[in-house]
Amino acid sequence: MFARKAKRDLTVEEQLARGPLDVPFLMLALLLTGIGLVAVFSASYASAYYESGSTSSYSYFIKQGINAGLGLIAMILISHINYQTYRIISVGVLAVSVILLILVIPFGFGKESVGAQRWIYIGPFNLQPSEIAKLGVILFFSARLSKRDTEKKAKWSKRTAMGRFLLFLDKIGFIELLPYGGVLLVILFLLYLEPHMSGMILILLVGAMLLFVGGIRLYWFFVGGGLAAGVLGLIILNTSYQHGRVATWLNPWADPLNDGFQIIQSLLAIGSGGLAGLGLGNSRQKFLYLPEEHNDFIFSIWCEEMGFIGAAIVVALFALLIMRGYWIAIHARDRFGALIVVGIVTLLAAQVILNICVVTNSLPTTGISLPFFSYGGTALMIQLAEVGIVLGVSRQAPAYRAG
Repeated sequence: MFARKAKRDLTVEEQLARGPLDVPFLMLALLLTGIGLVAVFSASYASAYYESGSTSSYSYFIKQGINAGLGLIAMILISHINYQTYRIISVGVLAVSVILLILVIPFGFGKESVGAQRWIYIGPFNLQPSEIAKLGVILFFSARLSKRDTEKKAKWSKRTAMGRFLLFLDKIGFIELLPYGGVLLVILFLLYLEPHMSGMILILLVGAMLLFVGGIRLYWFFVGGGLAAGVLGLIILNTSYQHGRVATWLNPWADPLNDGFQIIQSLLAIGSGGLAGLGLGNSRQKFLYLPEEHNDFIFSIWCEEMGFIGAAIVVALFALLIMRGYWIAIHARDRFGALIVVGIVTLLAAQVILNICVVTNSLPTTGISLPFFSYGGTALMIQLAEVGIVLGVSRQAPAYRAG
């Protein structure tokens, strides 16, 4: 008889990565993904039928289903990765996103449909680099901010004027902000060249939230917020298509057949839903009346078909997902895990709030999609991958391991 080979003992890190994941967060993400697939199938039915020349009505649904399947596989695999690994790759992810944002300028497409170059072809896929840039910012900021209390402070000589000036800048926290400000400026500039206003807004919001949670001094948010608001205002005033969006938001009925057409049709769809809706699949606005009905304005179709009750259920599910995400952040094993989850959940929350505000004309149209709902392979797969990262953090939460 041969002796059985002894099994290798798991390391502490491997044991932590195999802990129980957060089931409520997982179930909420799966539920929203499932409802989103149903919404895409219903909303895209007419467009797919028209674009295929009456040969198929399921093309968008099939593609979204494949993307969802790939995203779920990625989510499961990523949830088993020790999230400390992201400290090592954070700079790499950020660098790749910057390279892709540079490449999208000469090689991108999308001018004809949205008036901006936001996608590039990578093999058989259409990739939106801004989605990777958001994740890159979250990982980079989280990795640096988690070490800010343990980093050695630079020492400046008080004997020279320059030394005293640098000491003053260090004392007020300006020098500490330079790496974060530099990263944001580079990414925002590249997004401005596309142009991609919604991406700029989301990255600013996520970056600001991470800096706030990371402990950056409060007065810098007033300074940075004022500068950001001023720059965005100048961009809107000096960019014709952005200025037109603001004018349309203020009075869409001034040009109901052109610039105001989309938002008017969106409001008609939402209003037509009433309390209980017209019924799943019974939307009228999706029959080539409402542009982007399966993408940025999919929530309007959902409201039309499922009514106020259906819309309230979806909003409640998103609210529960966001609250549960912040709960995971509070109970994370360390500061790095907490910051990652805060960044990802804040990004999801901002997209949900801004998308719903846009389709109800509470804000100007910005091109922000609704997470888990809007048609788009890159966005859905990255969102599910981000869910996997959050679940990976939850595996190591002391609250679970104590139970």
